[in-house]
Amino acid sequence: MTTEAQGAAPPARLSHREIMAAMVALLIAMLLAMLDNTIVAPALPTIVGDLGGLDHLSWVTTGYILASTAATPIWGKLGDLYGRRKTFLASIALFLVGSALCGMAQNFGELVGFRALQGLGAGGLMVGVLSVVADIVPPRERSKYQGVMMAAMPVAMIGGPLVGGFITDHLTWRWAFYVNLPLGAMALVVAWFTLRTLPAGNAGGAKRVDWWGAALLTTWITALVLLTSWGGGQYAWISAPIIGLAVLTVAAFAAFVLVERRVADPIMPLSVFANRNFSLAGTLAFLSGFAMFGGVTFLPQFQQFVQGASATNSGLLLMPMMIAAMLVSIGSGTVIGRTGRYKVFLVVGAALMAVGLGLFGTMDTTTSSLVTGLFMVPLGIGLGGLMQTTTLLAQSSAPLKDVGAATGASTFLRNMGGSIGVSVLGSVYASGLSSHLAGGAGGAVSGDAARSMTPQVLRKLPAAARHMFADAVTHGIVEVFTVAAIVAACGVVVALLIKQVPLRGFGGTPKAASASAAESRPEVEAGV
Repeated sequence: MTTEAQGAAPPARLSHREIMAAMVALLIAMLLAMLDNTIVAPALPTIVGDLGGLDHLSWVTTGYILASTAATPIWGKLGDLYGRRKTFLASIALFLVGSALCGMAQNFGELVGFRALQGLGAGGLMVGVLSVVADIVPPRERSKYQGVMMAAMPVAMIGGPLVGGFITDHLTWRWAFYVNLPLGAMALVVAWFTLRTLPAGNAGGAKRVDWWGAALLTTWITALVLLTSWGGGQYAWISAPIIGLAVLTVAAFAAFVLVERRVADPIMPLSVFANRNFSLAGTLAFLSGFAMFGGVTFLPQFQQFVQGASATNSGLLLMPMMIAAMLVSIGSGTVIGRTGRYKVFLVVGAALMAVGLGLFGTMDTTTSSLVTGLFMVPLGIGLGGLMQTTTLLAQSSAPLKDVGAATGASTFLRNMGGSIGVSVLGSVYASGLSSHLAGGAGGAVSGDAARSMTPQVLRKLPAAARHMFADAVTHGIVEVFTVAAIVAACGVVVALLIKQVPLRGFGGTPKAASASAAESRPEVEAGV
């Protein structure tokens, strides 16, 4: 059975010039999706001072992450049904409306609500970019273009804190949201004119959205993220709210699976998980998201509290990792485009990520910035080999009619890994820090004082208290990276199980079309 017979004709081939024109809009959209949280983070203390709501500060980030994670697979499926161009433009517009409203928020409740609206749009930006690339570029060439897309991450993670700090210091925190408007408007205009050749969506039949599946997906994701965020912190693990969230997560997930197996056009086709490579690529995306986002989130704690770096400089100190990730992402994309060989990047990438995280697990209070910079290099190389390659494999392992859903599922799994990783490793860090303070603090720094400690406050304490607190931070950080390294090592095993199969190309000869269709069937991956 050919791909066309499955309900989706291959897109028309674009010239390199047309692809590069479209890439302008895609790159801006990718930057918008990645920059937002890194720009807003430095402004949060000022926002809280202006609007109040210190007790609910985490919801500025949590509301955004929850909405974007839940919306990602939904946007992917809508793109399959109604066309990538329409849904991509709609996600940009929704993100811009949310950004404008965030900048105009008059109280903390409004800000959290508008951040959730902004997150709904952001969920469509990332999956939209990757799905559009999948529509206009054949898999053998797609990797080099997606490598450029993934290279936007270092720009976002390094430039975001610098821009956010500058805006907060010299303008007003509201511009941390308004800065999205000119960039988004540019992306909207360029996408409007350059993406006209994209298919209008699946042809034939009624296009029904699986709203029950979308609602259940949102429910169990929200319950799971709240469970991992609140458990052991705001609520004890054995408490009514946490137990209730656990029951809701399991029940909603079971109902979601039942609905997706019965509806004609599910929001997340479970059939794609029957493909061995797709499932393994999704698992690797989840594990890499857990280890990467969970581990790297806490590195600035060590840099600022132990090494004495400022908030701005801690962003700059991440440059060895980000530059390595950018170069390898672009380089691996070029190599995959020429050779079609991708498994080596997954195996080596997972191994180097585990090595880098393991090296961070050996740090102590005497570890210098130079040494941590060297530790970042293998971690960055590993991330560069994994990020876009797992997405490429997921897209190539699904039928063309489900490329958007497959991209959404892969991105969803990586985001879920990151969200759960931050929550779980946050509990590990807090537990390690608290236990070390309780065991050796001698009353110099109380638990309440530790929870509200800032680098500025720490510098005013006596030398003995500073040294004690640095010991406690180091103890917690070492535990975080040890756990992250173990999770990353599991990714090596998953990568080894992936089978190297030819990447699917567009149409062409009947033989090529037959091979393309055969590759999308699970039995090919199983070696039948």
